[in-house]
Amino acid sequence: MTMIFSRMRQTLRGICLSTWVFTLGCQHLPAPIDDGRWEPFIAKFVEAYFAAHPPFAVNAGRHEFDGQLPDWSPAALANEIVWLRSIRGRALKFDAVSLDEHQRFERDYLLSVIDGDLFWLETAQWPYKNPMFYSEALDPNVYLTRNYAPLPQRMLAYIRYAKAIPTAVRQIRTNLRTPLPQPYIDVGTKVFGGMASYYEKDVPLIFASVQNPIDQEELRIANQEAAQAMKGLVGWLDGQRPRATATYALGPELFRKMLYDTERIDVPLDQLKEIGRYDLDRNLAALHDACRAYALRAAIPACISKAQANKPAGGAIAYARRQLGELKAFLIAKDLVTIPGTEEAQVAESPPYQRWNLAYIDIPGAFDKGLPSVYYVAPPDPTWSKAEQEAYLPSQANLLFVSVHEVWPGHFLQFQHAKRLPGTLEQVFSSYGFTEGWAHYAEEMMWEAGLGHADAEVHIGQLLNALLRNVRFLSAIGLHTQGMTIEESQRMFRELAYQDPGNARQQAARGTFDPAYLNYTLGKLMIRRLREEWTTPRGGQKAWREFHNTFLSFGAPPISLIGKAMLRTDAMSVLSDP
Repeated sequence: MTMIFSRMRQTLRGICLSTWVFTLGCQHLPAPIDDGRWEPFIAKFVEAYFAAHPPFAVNAGRHEFDGQLPDWSPAALANEIVWLRSIRGRALKFDAVSLDEHQRFERDYLLSVIDGDLFWLETAQWPYKNPMFYSEALDPNVYLTRNYAPLPQRMLAYIRYAKAIPTAVRQIRTNLRTPLPQPYIDVGTKVFGGMASYYEKDVPLIFASVQNPIDQEELRIANQEAAQAMKGLVGWLDGQRPRATATYALGPELFRKMLYDTERIDVPLDQLKEIGRYDLDRNLAALHDACRAYALRAAIPACISKAQANKPAGGAIAYARRQLGELKAFLIAKDLVTIPGTEEAQVAESPPYQRWNLAYIDIPGAFDKGLPSVYYVAPPDPTWSKAEQEAYLPSQANLLFVSVHEVWPGHFLQFQHAKRLPGTLEQVFSSYGFTEGWAHYAEEMMWEAGLGHADAEVHIGQLLNALLRNVRFLSAIGLHTQGMTIEESQRMFRELAYQDPGNARQQAARGTFDPAYLNYTLGKLMIRRLREEWTTPRGGQKAWREFHNTFLSFGAPPISLIGKAMLRTDAMSVLSDP
């Protein structure tokens, strides 16, 4: 899985502005001229967005913004809303008749970016409710592990970042409204506590070889103050536990608005739940058949235990490295999609502050050239029992489809296509449903294409990943619209997705602060429906390669927009009825 909110674009705030004029620290950007031409308008929007969201820009490879954090003051957040609404209005003033087909698509893409940002910022009030709103902007990984510049230069960027942390922490504490939901406190203390530990233990070692005593002393002071600020935030969050609540639900109205504003999905919740339950039942039936072939007389839990006991020889990281070579060779042999370059992904252990989920991939931005992506795999939580830690470690087959999801042909390959597109909007902005939907779709598609040679144990690994996402889908709807409790969600992860206790706790808690994590299954189902409609008149599976290449040529907007473009219809039925 990618980072939280599927890299829901780090829509991180911090600007003082009047129309298009920005003040960001001492940096001023001139107001562009609206001359009625779409290309300058969209190009200047992207540049202005970078200036307003420096961590987003840095992760895209724009290192003139290194070390900057957003202004998260209430005034800056309010100004962001005004600006987004202003840009939305200007985009709508472009007459559809004056735009060509691609420009009309790009305008819809832009509007989806703006509407998604406005939903989380204004409608859901995430900066004031959810500590995880801030987590991606605070992630220092780009300076520490991404070799975009010599280490001394990256150290200076990190020092600027560390110096900005105390102010950011004060703003976070001011913004978060108490009482907070218990799971928000739990994840906040884990993430921010992990950052403090990372500052203290890992950062000095990473920069130890820099031979500049003045810079080293500045690093020591800034890093110490950053760690203390993060510890203070963790202490403040811990202090909220006696008053913690369970009031995390968006409610049906906001949940439906989230689906439309972020993914352009307008489906009644009862129908959506029915669709999700149908896919869950489909995968449960497939699991029953796979277990009958794999462990004839065993009950499903015993069958899964047998498959899960086959752990990666030499550890998950070494085994994942081997899997990546095999997966790439399979893609080439089956000619399923174009591999547009020679880039490869590395594999490493997740840093401490990103261990709230099993795996994710860090992909350098479109403006970072020649840098490797890193596929991170998390060890189990050392505070768990020995049995829970052992159960958390993925099996060989489970890890295979995690590797499919993160690398070949999931997130990594998708980005290789995106960064070669001509438009910056398409290169850097992505919807949750597209990115996670594509990666999850890839898992089942690879099995259908013959990965594993019909081996039942391999199929069980694919199905367990699918069932996990099925239960996320149903948990998101249940937790946020139907009064489901965290305990009920945990039980569903245990009983229907066959997750170990540690994973079940993580997944149920994640549903409270990441209500959009239904997008894994939602996106997969939308892509499968689109593939069926598009390939049927083109030879079915023979047209998969063409379908995949065409699908990836649009960037990563809401899938419904791609469906309308590929099928040339204004009313694509994005989901099949159960």
